Amino acid sequence: MTYTSISPSIYTEKIDESRKFYTRHLNADIIFDSGWFVHLRLGKGENAPEIAFMSPREETDIPFNGKGLTYNIKVNNADNEYTRITGAGIHPLIPIENHPWGDRGFAVLDPNGIVIYIYHPIEPTDEFRPYFKNG
Repeated sequence: MTYTSISPSIYTEKIDESRKFYTRHLNADIIFDSGWFVHLRLGKGENAPEIAFMSPREETDIPFNGKGLTYNIKVNNADNEYTRITGAGIHPLIPIENHPWGDRGFAVLDPNGIVIYIYHPIEPTDEFRPYFKNG
């Protein structure tokens, strides 16, 4: 697998507080902000570290398993990774699919119950396009 980036998503009910803390005190830039999900870049440039905060929501298809953490792994081709990983006998938590927020991805659980979300970017739907801030 060739990684193009990896970032944590932390499940929390404190989205507003997290957004304010990271932008105000750590100079983070908002990349995407839908209110219930905020993705931040810590530093300048496409390769700068990123972190996300997400309120647990049923409609995302990403189950909140009480661990409070998801690792988002950006790859060149999520379909290839899905074939490779499921071919090795790993059962997907979420099958490979296009998501309206602008990625094609799937999820598996690591041995600790942490969600591993593997994706590649696609065009977001018109509904989600306004939430992208600094791309």
